[in-house]
Amino acid sequence: MSRLRWSSLVCLWRAWRRRSTSKRASRTSGTSRNGAATVSAEVSVPIERDADIVTARQEGRQLAAAAGFSSADQTIIALAISEITRNIVSYAQRGKVTLSRMDEGGRRGILIVAQDDGPGIPDIDLAMRDGYSTAKSLGVGLPGARRVMDEFELVSALGKGTTVTMKKWLR
Repeated sequence: MSRLRWSSLVCLWRAWRRRSTSKRASRTSGTSRNGAATVSAEVSVPIERDADIVTARQEGRQLAAAAGFSSADQTIIALAISEITRNIVSYAQRGKVTLSRMDEGGRRGILIVAQDDGPGIPDIDLAMRDGYSTAKSLGVGLPGARRVMDEFELVSALGKGTTVTMKKWLR
């Protein structure tokens, strides 16, 4: 196959991938009460494969930019989303991440909730230690996400899945 035809096929494939992954994120607007926080501009991204990690990270960065976060904080938020969604793909195979802007007590921020119905985490304290991994990785995902976010909560039950809730506040 000639180089020109091959590059045309690659361009078409990339355009198709962008279109198919961008359709995977669903958006809602309006406000709802989440405890004491008012949540708005919600985006939900199903997570099943590596491309979904990229979509979630991009959606998080866009939401953070719209909320007024600096580019450095946008990068931090994207990193945390990437680490948590990577765990969904690696350990649970599928789940979802919901990204929302929120207002609470005069503060604005981003709320990130990642949920899966995977096997759960048998020892949360051990999983939160730097360097610990059951998948021969570097073991920086959960503790790294916890370090860069302002609030971090992990709830897991064996055989029922895991929910990670993270918040980053606008400074």
